[in-house]
Amino acid sequence: MKSIQYKNLFASLVIALVAVGCNNDDSSNGSQEQTLDFTGTYAQQDQMGRPAINTVFVTSGNKDRFNTTTPSTMGASFQSAFETQLLTGLNPGYTTNALGHDATTFTTVLATDVLNVSTTGATTFFGGGNVLTGRNLTDDVIDVELLLIFGGPTGGDNGALTSDNVNSNDKPFLSFFPYLASPW
Repeated sequence: MKSIQYKNLFASLVIALVAVGCNNDDSSNGSQEQTLDFTGTYAQQDQMGRPAINTVFVTSGNKDRFNTTTPSTMGASFQSAFETQLLTGLNPGYTTNALGHDATTFTTVLATDVLNVSTTGATTFFGGGNVLTGRNLTDDVIDVELLLIFGGPTGGDNGALTSDNVNSNDKPFLSFFPYLASPW
């Protein structure tokens, strides 16, 4: 019986502490503006210009090296490993993709994990004549990447492998900054 009383007492204390620690004040004292401190040393932890490329093409032993390699040297450092992964691990029947890229050209593009941005044309991950010219929040980047890896020259090959079957975000994006959908 004492065990149950102690558990109830402990639970009551935890609830009381949480309730006392909560308030509606989002700043430290209600009127003081917070500032950011950018002093110190920072280290790059991850590259994610194109989602899933690191996950699919970089072997587990090379993840940290890939994530800290500067984009200007990524192609030379990783293109051949990406090509090997494409032709042996992912799609041994690969010839060209919907962009007309052979394996070497395609993996050269992928090995430099940056998000290109067109300053003069449409911004899209894949859309007609504009390809890899940026990224809209609504672009289905995983389907595009699957199509380019498995879809062949027309994008119509291997239909079961060219989509993750997730066709939209789970909540609508905002029409104003920051544009991201609100969290659940």
